[in-house]
Amino acid sequence: MIVLNETIHIYHTNDLHSHFEHWPRIHAFLQERKRWHEKEGEVCLLLDIGDHIDRSHPYTEATAGLGNVEMLNDSHYDAVTIGNNEGITLSKKELNLLYTQADFDVIVGNLFHPDGERPNWAKQHHILTTAGGTRIGLIGATAEFTPFYERLGWKVTPGREALIEAAAAIRAEADIIICLSHLGIREDEILAAESNDIDIILGAHTHHVFHEGKQIDAVLLGAAGKFGAYIGHVTIEGEHSSRARLVETASLPEAEPEFNHRLLSYGKDMLSDPVFSNRRLLKAEWFKDSEMADEFAEALLLFSGADCAMFNAGIFMKDLKEGIVTRFDFHQLLPHPINPCLIELSGAELREIYLESLNSEWPEIQLKGLGFRGTVMGKMIHRELQMNGHTLEVQGNAVQPDHTYRLITLDMFTFGHFFPSLKRAQKTYFMPEFLRDVFALYFQKRF
Repeated sequence: MIVLNETIHIYHTNDLHSHFEHWPRIHAFLQERKRWHEKEGEVCLLLDIGDHIDRSHPYTEATAGLGNVEMLNDSHYDAVTIGNNEGITLSKKELNLLYTQADFDVIVGNLFHPDGERPNWAKQHHILTTAGGTRIGLIGATAEFTPFYERLGWKVTPGREALIEAAAAIRAEADIIICLSHLGIREDEILAAESNDIDIILGAHTHHVFHEGKQIDAVLLGAAGKFGAYIGHVTIEGEHSSRARLVETASLPEAEPEFNHRLLSYGKDMLSDPVFSNRRLLKAEWFKDSEMADEFAEALLLFSGADCAMFNAGIFMKDLKEGIVTRFDFHQLLPHPINPCLIELSGAELREIYLESLNSEWPEIQLKGLGFRGTVMGKMIHRELQMNGHTLEVQGNAVQPDHTYRLITLDMFTFGHFFPSLKRAQKTYFMPEFLRDVFALYFQKRF
């Protein structure tokens, strides 16, 4: 047992997802606490556990996340790990540039170039030595969205294995090992049971909340939900005893109420370059076919070379106005960090997917997550794919059960939630293009 001669305070945030309306309160609270603890001669560390960025916010979109890093710098964070929003919603070039001006360490032990080299901005682990001589080891890992990372030119390895390896590597050099885990609650719980070296796991990704932490064997788990609703606080003192609690952001004094509005304005200005001149208004319709859906289906088919298309109408968040349409307009229309996905299916499999998509309850579902940043699922739209009596047709021809067809759809339908069979199907993700990029390119080529 390690006996500490000082008190260590760890404040942690996770899964902000560019919900900047909470950031001024978080910033003010953290700076106040840091001053307070340092005045008392106590240690104070600020850590972020990933998904601070979300390209659904215009400011993050316009700055490719660099604005988020500036905020973390301004708040004097000590270390972060990356989430899937940093890792797979930015191009490889953008991610390699993201932390060039960071004043903090980026700890992610399971991300590599294809040749096995670690990116120069990432560390497997980092050890901080406090004024009192306590050696604090930091390790981190991100969620394994393997096909997405591979399409972007990265190699990602199993996070739990990487964390166990990193902890073992520094156990002899560290008095306390803190894990920054963007793996999710289930992986964190398994990690806590498997590792003999990790003392504290700060979790993220699944947006779970531990109001007073969770103890598994000798490991303390902390988690602060999502969107900046909470700030986590872990205190370590005495005979290496630790306790966790959460601070509710809404209970803090208001600070800079116009902060998010100002960032939205900045983002709009930075995305103001015109894409094309639209000849007619296209309405966003969630529960019926529309000209917008027709144009979007054509855009997907031309972009991918697929035989047929399927998507949900709830993705359209704004009308596409008549007149000059800017990058900002396309961002507001399709704010989702969702990529197109081409799936190869047999005729029999395609028929099964088509019939599943007719679920009468789906249009009204209030959908959260999976990259979707809208409100409801909306009607499922099919193009070059229709039922004629009891016969499914692709491009007007009867589907042959053993023939292979190429379906273009949205990546969120491949994660197994709506169509379990698509999780196992042969598929190609188009990256780094988002849906808005495909739609904008379609109109640029037409006009």
